[in-house]
Amino acid sequence: MILEQIKSPEDLGGLTAAQLQSLAGEIRQRITDVVAQTGGHLASNLGVVELTLALHRVFDFKQDHLVFDVGHQCYTHKLLTGREAEFNTLRQEGGLSGFPNRRESPLYDRFTTGHAGVSISTALGLALADKAAGRPHRTVAVIGDGALGSGVALEGLNHAGSVKANLLVILNDNKMCISGTVGALAHAFTRARTSDLYRDFSKEVRRMVQTMPVIGSQLRQTLSTVKDAIKDVIVPDHAFEHFGFRVLGPVNGHNLRELLRTLEEVRTISGPIMLHVCTEKGHGFDPAVRNPADYHSASPFIEQNGKVVPRAAASQQPAWGDAAARIILEMASADERVMAITAAMPAGTGLCAFEEQYPERFFDAGIAESHAVAMAAGLAAGGMRPVCAIYSTFLQRSYDQLFHELALNENLPVLMLVDRAGLVGADGMTHQGLYDIAYMRSLPNLVLAAPADEGELGGLIRLGLEIEQSMAIRYPRDVVPAGDLCQAEGEHPMRLGRAAVIRPGTDGAIVAYGSTVPAALGAADLLAAEGLKVAVISGRFAKPLDEDLMAELAEVQPWLITVEDGCQAGGFGSAVLESLQRRGLAGKLADIVAVPDELVEHASRGVLLERFDMTATGLARRARRVMAASDDVKQSGDNK
Repeated sequence: MILEQIKSPEDLGGLTAAQLQSLAGEIRQRITDVVAQTGGHLASNLGVVELTLALHRVFDFKQDHLVFDVGHQCYTHKLLTGREAEFNTLRQEGGLSGFPNRRESPLYDRFTTGHAGVSISTALGLALADKAAGRPHRTVAVIGDGALGSGVALEGLNHAGSVKANLLVILNDNKMCISGTVGALAHAFTRARTSDLYRDFSKEVRRMVQTMPVIGSQLRQTLSTVKDAIKDVIVPDHAFEHFGFRVLGPVNGHNLRELLRTLEEVRTISGPIMLHVCTEKGHGFDPAVRNPADYHSASPFIEQNGKVVPRAAASQQPAWGDAAARIILEMASADERVMAITAAMPAGTGLCAFEEQYPERFFDAGIAESHAVAMAAGLAAGGMRPVCAIYSTFLQRSYDQLFHELALNENLPVLMLVDRAGLVGADGMTHQGLYDIAYMRSLPNLVLAAPADEGELGGLIRLGLEIEQSMAIRYPRDVVPAGDLCQAEGEHPMRLGRAAVIRPGTDGAIVAYGSTVPAALGAADLLAAEGLKVAVISGRFAKPLDEDLMAELAEVQPWLITVEDGCQAGGFGSAVLESLQRRGLAGKLADIVAVPDELVEHASRGVLLERFDMTATGLARRARRVMAASDDVKQSGDNK
C-alpha cells in the first residue's frame, strides 16, 4: 500500500506517474470505506482526489498556502498531511473534523472553514501578506462552480485582479452545489466545459510549438494572440479575464499528467490566475456519480456488490424539514401567493416536492443567502407570501438583509424557515445552528418562534403566512416527536406571542423553547416519580415573549428553569431573564439551560444534547440542583 507510506506531502516527490495513479485509487477506496462507516461528504471528496494529489506534488504547502472553499472536499488533503492513521475517526467525537481545522493542523489547514464563498478573500489576504513581506510564495484557493456565484466570492475576485498578488484560483467545476448549480455562471461554465473544439485546438497548438527546436518571441506572441481570439469566439465565458485574471483551462481534473503539467506551468507565471478544472462528483464510485446529492453529506452506508444499502432509519417519524415543507405545500395549494425560496438546498429543506408541483413559484437562489432574503423582501413588497427556507448556520450570511430589508421595512410578510437550528452533530462547529435566536432577537419587527411538535409547527406556519410581519420559525435536524405533545391542554389555536402551559405543577416550572419540550416533559416525569409536580411550558415565541405568563409563573412557582437548543448569550433564556428583571422577579429564574459561550466540536446530536443537559435526565438533574440550592439557602436563613 503506497498510502501507508505517505507521512507528509514530501513523500509524493519520489513517486512515478504510475505510482501516483495507484495512490489515487487507494485514496479513493480509503475515503469510501471510512465514510461508509462514519458518514460524511463522499461525492465532493471523490471528485478532487487527483487535483489534491497534483497540488501537493507541485506546491510545498508548508511555505505556499492552500485554502479550500467550504472545506467539505478536504479528505484527500488530510490523508496526505499526516492524518491517515486517524482517518477512521472522521466526524466522530474526539476524532478528525470533516472540514479543515486549524486545531488539527495549523501548518496545513490555514483556516477552519465550513461555509462557501470566502476562500478567495482569505487566500488573497495570505497572498498580500507574502507580497508585503517579500516572500515569493503562491497561494491557492480551490472553489467550486456553485460557490463562485456567491457574492463574497465575486467581491474577492474583483479585488484580487486589481492588486496583482500571486494568487491561483482553481475553479473546481463539477456542475454541482449540493443539488445542481443554478444561474448564468453555471451556464457559462457549461459552455466552456463542452467546448471540445477549443480544447483540441489548444492541444494542437501546444504539440506544434513543442516540436519546434527554436521559436521566436514574435511567433509565440502571434500564436498566443490567435489562440486567445479563437477562445473568445468558441468559449465566450471568460469574463474573469476582465477581472484581471489570466484564465487557463478547462483541464480534465481526473487526468494526473495533464494536471501536473498545467500546475508546473502555472508555477512560472506571476500574478492572479484562474485555472478551470473539470471534475466529476463521486468519481470512481458509481452510486455517488449517479446520485451525487445523496452522497453529499451521506449517513453511514453498507457497500454490497458495489451497491449502497442505507441503514434502517431509527424512526418512522418525518424530519422537521420534511414536515414543514409538506405544510407549506398544503398552504400553497390554497393560496397562489405562497412562494418558496431556498439557497442551494432544495433537497435538504424538503422543498423538492414544492418545486415539482409549482415550478413557477419556486426559486433556488444558489449559494447566495443574502440575495435570497432580499429577493423574498421584494416578493413580499409585491404582494406575495414568500417562504424562505435556509439552514441556521447559513442564514448568518444574511444578517444585513434581515435588518435592512426585513426589520427596517416594517410589515413585510416574509416567513423564514430556519432549518438545522441547534446542535447539528457530526458537521461540527462550522455548522452548529446555535446563534439564530440571539442574532435575530436584537432586531425590531421580527417574530421568532419555535414549535414543540408537528401541531405547533403547523399552527406557527399558518400564523406566519397570515400576519403582516416577518417571522422566523426554527427547528432542528431531527425527527418530529411522535404524538401531539401540546393538544392535551386544548391550546392549539396559535396566537402571536402566547406560550402554552402543557403540564401543570406547583413545585417549579421548566419553560422549554421549541424542540426541547419533549426533554422537559421527560424530566417532569422523572421528578414526578420522586413526588414532585413540575409544570412544563412550551415557550413558542422568543419574540414577542409571553411576558405576562412568565411573570405569573415567577410569582406562583418556587423556581423557573428555561431550556433551549441554542447559545445561552442572548437567547430565549436571556429574553425571559430580561423580562422578569423589568418586573423585579429575576431572582425566580434559577437556571438557563443552553449552550455556553464556547465553540462546539463535532459529535453526534444525541451526545451533544446529553453534554449540555438538554435531555430528560439532564434537566431533572439541573432541577434537583436548583431545589438543593434553594433548600440550602432556606436552612441558612432559618439558622440565622
